[in-house]
Amino acid sequence: MARLPVGIRFIISFSRDQWYRAFIFLLTFLLYASFHLSRKPISIVKSELHKQCAAGDEAEPRFNGPSSSTRHGPTHWLLNNVTETDCGWAPFDKNNYQQLLGALDYSFLCAYAIGMYLSGIIGERLPIRYYLTFGMLASGAFTALFGLGYFYNIHSLGFYVVTQIINGLVQTTGWPSVVTCLSNWFGKGRRGLIMGIWNSHTSVGNILGSLIAGYWVSTCWGLSFIVPGAIVAAMGIVCFLFLIEHPKDIKCSSTLPTHSRVSENGVNRFRFQKQSTHSEKNGPLDPELQCLLLSDGKSSLHPSHIVVLPGDSSGSMAAISFTGALRIPGVIEFSLCLLFAKLVSYTFLFWLPLYITNVDHLDAKKAGELSTLFDVGGIFGGILAGVISDRLEKRASTCGLMLLLAAPTLYVFSSVSKMGLEATIAMLLLSGALVSGPYALITTAVSADLGTHNSLKGNSHALSTVTAIIDGTGSVGAALGPLLAGLISPSGWSNVFYMLMFADACALLFLIRLIHKELSCPGPTAGIQAPLKEH
Repeated sequence: MARLPVGIRFIISFSRDQWYRAFIFLLTFLLYASFHLSRKPISIVKSELHKQCAAGDEAEPRFNGPSSSTRHGPTHWLLNNVTETDCGWAPFDKNNYQQLLGALDYSFLCAYAIGMYLSGIIGERLPIRYYLTFGMLASGAFTALFGLGYFYNIHSLGFYVVTQIINGLVQTTGWPSVVTCLSNWFGKGRRGLIMGIWNSHTSVGNILGSLIAGYWVSTCWGLSFIVPGAIVAAMGIVCFLFLIEHPKDIKCSSTLPTHSRVSENGVNRFRFQKQSTHSEKNGPLDPELQCLLLSDGKSSLHPSHIVVLPGDSSGSMAAISFTGALRIPGVIEFSLCLLFAKLVSYTFLFWLPLYITNVDHLDAKKAGELSTLFDVGGIFGGILAGVISDRLEKRASTCGLMLLLAAPTLYVFSSVSKMGLEATIAMLLLSGALVSGPYALITTAVSADLGTHNSLKGNSHALSTVTAIIDGTGSVGAALGPLLAGLISPSGWSNVFYMLMFADACALLFLIRLIHKELSCPGPTAGIQAPLKEH
C-alpha cells in the first residue's frame, strides 16, 4: 500500500472535533474583524473632513465633488449652498470641527454602549446565527450610507449623526454573539492564550480598516466607508451560511466539563451536586474551588447543596436576569475597570491618525498607515496578557500590572512623539501593547470566565448577558473618551494624554480589591467571591 501524502496525513492527524473548532475559531475571528474594519474609517477620514488651511481659503468653494460639475454644474452647487472648501467638507470645515467630529464619535459609541446592555439579553433569547447575521447586514448598510454622503453632497450634520447612532446600535449584536459562540466551543483550559490570540481580530480589523480607508481617503473618501460596509455585509452572509452556534448542533463533543446531574420536571430544574464522600469531606479542597468558596475567609456554601433554577418544559436552561448577572462575583469590578481601559483604547482608535497628522505633519493616508502600528502592538499585548494570566492563573493581577505600566508609557509617548518619526513608531508599538492588553483580556477570557462561573452551575445562557454587561459598561468609557478628546484637544494634546493617564489610574483602582484577593489566595481566582445561589 502506498504511503499517504504528507498533506493528507496532516489532515487526518486531527479529529473531526478539532477541525470544527479550528473552523469556528477562524470564522468568528473574521466576523468580528469585519466589525472593527468598518469602525476605523471615521478616524482616517477626519483629517480629510477638515484640512488645515489659511484663513483666506476658508470661503473658497471647491467644485471637484462627484456631484458638482460632473452632474449639475457649479451654478447648481452654489444655488444649493454647498460649502465644500479647501478646509474640508462642510460642516466640518469650520473652527469648531473638533467638537463636531467628537459628536460623530460620541453618537456612535453612546448608542453602542446603551444598546450593548439590551443586546446580551436579546441575544440569549434568539439563535446566535440569525441575530449576528441581521446585525452584520444592517451594519454594512449604515456604514455604506455614511459614505454615500460624499456622492450625494450631503452636508447635514444630522444625517451623519443619525447614521452613526443607528450603526452603533446594530453593531452591538456582534460581541456577545461571537464570545458566546467561541466559549461554547472552547473550555477553560488555556482560555487566556486562546482568546488572547483570537482577540487580535480587533487589531487586525483596525489595521485592514486603516489601509482600506487610507487608500481612498485623499481621492474619494466615500469609498472609505462603502467598501468596508460591503465587506461587513458579505461576512454577514457567510455567517448565515456557516456559523455553528454549539458543538451539540453537529454532535461534536464539548470541552466544557459537566460536573453535575440534572433532573427536570418541566417546572423547575433541580441540579444535584455529586455527594461528597467521607474522604472528600476530610481532604483538602481543590485550590480553585477553595477560592471560589471564600467569602469572609469561610466556606459559605455546602458542597452538596441544591440550586433551583426556574425552568420550562422545553428542557432548555433559563436565561439569567440582568440583576442576577450583576451578582456574579467580579462582574461589577471588571466592568468598571473596562470602562476606563476602553476609554483609553477608543480615544486612540478614533483620534490617533489626527494626532499624528498634527504632530508629525503627515497627510491623511500616511497618518492612517502609521496608526496601524498601535494595533500591531495591541496584537502582541493581547496575546501576552493571555499567556501571563494563564501561567499565573490570576486575571486581575495581570491586568493591574499592565495598567500600572501603561500610565507612565503614555506620558513618555506624549513627550517623545514630538521628537521625530522613529520615536513615534517605537512608542506606538509599546503603548498599543500595554493599552490593549488589559482591554483584550477583560473582554474575552475574563468575560468568559465570569459567564461560566461555578455559581451558575453550568447555565451557559448567562454568558451573553455577562459579556454584554462588561462590554456595555466599557463602551460607556469608549463613548466618553473620544468626546473628551474632542473637547480637550483644542487646549493642547498634552492635556489629552493627562486625561488618558488619569483613566488608566482609575481602571487600576477598581481592580485593587480583586488583586488583593488573588494574591492572598493560593489558587486561580480572578478575584472571585462566594458563589451565587439563584432561586
